Amino acid sequence: MDNACFILELQSTPEEVMRAVERLQQFCREQGVAEKAIHALMLSLEEMASNVVNHAYQRDPSQCFRVSVQNRGDRIVVELRDRGPAFDPLQVPDPALEEEDEDRAEGGWGIQLVRHSMDDLHYVREDGENVLRMSKHSKPQTPSPGL
Repeated sequence: MDNACFILELQSTPEEVMRAVERLQQFCREQGVAEKAIHALMLSLEEMASNVVNHAYQRDPSQCFRVSVQNRGDRIVVELRDRGPAFDPLQVPDPALEEEDEDRAEGGWGIQLVRHSMDDLHYVREDGENVLRMSKHSKPQTPSPGL
């Protein structure tokens, strides 16, 4: 089912983030994506969509953003679009691991997790929107015998 896709318009709330994550999981399972890849995609979508809700829109439910997901055959591509202030998450430095716990900055951990979970990340500011594309290779699952 190459090129299958879906698009969600979401309000800026944690509940809407979880709705998108659940829809992504359902879509990936329908597409036969490996569970390990599904987990990485769900985690990455939750992190980056939560950043939109909490930072770009300050949890203002009147603000909306878009999530689109596409199966491109060899990979799943997740795109987030928001009209918040220009912000390139790929420019955020990795948090310092050598600092004492109480001295560590709070930010950057989610983005670092996404960097390590996804195969490709791309950011662009386009028509007044932040556009983040994340992709993960999607090796088809082979059904277990007896299922």
